[in-house]
Amino acid sequence: MTKIALLTCEKFPNLTPSDQLLIPALAKYDIEAKAEIWNDTSVNWTNYDYLIFRNTWDYYKKEEKFNLWLDQIEKLGIKTLNSLEIIQQNKHKFYLKLLQEKGVKIIPTYFQEKTNALNLKNCIPKHWKKIVIKPAFSASSYLTQVFTSSEIENIHSKYSAIALEKELLIQEFKPEITSLGETSFIFFNKQFSHSVNKKPAENDFRIQVQFGGKYTLVQPSKEIINQAQAIINHFPDNLLYARVDGIIIDNEIHLMEVECIEPDLYFALAPESLEKFVASILELIK
Repeated sequence: MTKIALLTCEKFPNLTPSDQLLIPALAKYDIEAKAEIWNDTSVNWTNYDYLIFRNTWDYYKKEEKFNLWLDQIEKLGIKTLNSLEIIQQNKHKFYLKLLQEKGVKIIPTYFQEKTNALNLKNCIPKHWKKIVIKPAFSASSYLTQVFTSSEIENIHSKYSAIALEKELLIQEFKPEITSLGETSFIFFNKQFSHSVNKKPAENDFRIQVQFGGKYTLVQPSKEIINQAQAIINHFPDNLLYARVDGIIIDNEIHLMEVECIEPDLYFALAPESLEKFVASILELIK
């Protein structure tokens, strides 16, 4: 019998309700799946044939521990989905620079290396009216704020200490996020499954549900799906799952990120998606 650990975090020791459904769904195929907290030192990872990253939603707050744990899993030779190579790249948002170099249209971004003298005065284009700043190793709007372009000194005072320890993304704030929202394109084994639009609460820019964001299943045009597919095709490895997040402006995706570690895949909004996900697991482990 194949044994799979569905990786989660201390806040969701038994996975989220939608991901819990994976356990009986996989059992139908003689696969024993169990929720395991990624940083639980009592777990014997060699008991598992595969580890699947699902609800590891605190990894960005435990950067050093997470990196050491990834090294441990690699030394043990345990297979992971997505692969450790993908995880290592995707955990740090400077991968966006690589996609941009390949021709992908990303939200206009300045990539700030670690520095003991943060100075953005000559780095921010003058036509940017508002600026979003966030750590490159982050998720769920962690340490993310919006500033007007006239608040550079305010940014320096708030982020200088953070810049000592973390690389930063400084991005142009797109007002369309409040009106059009962010659209997520979910792929299983590099095949498009479904799409969800996420709009922030009034007077907010964060689309996450914990901040009042509203999620709706949508059906994008074939042209837009093909744009998302082209982004996914830049990844050479197998991908059990990936979520392309972006703002659709003038019928073009402006990429915000490609989530390959622990994204919500919105199983509850797209009922057939869970079976598609299970089928993709079976394809990759057979």
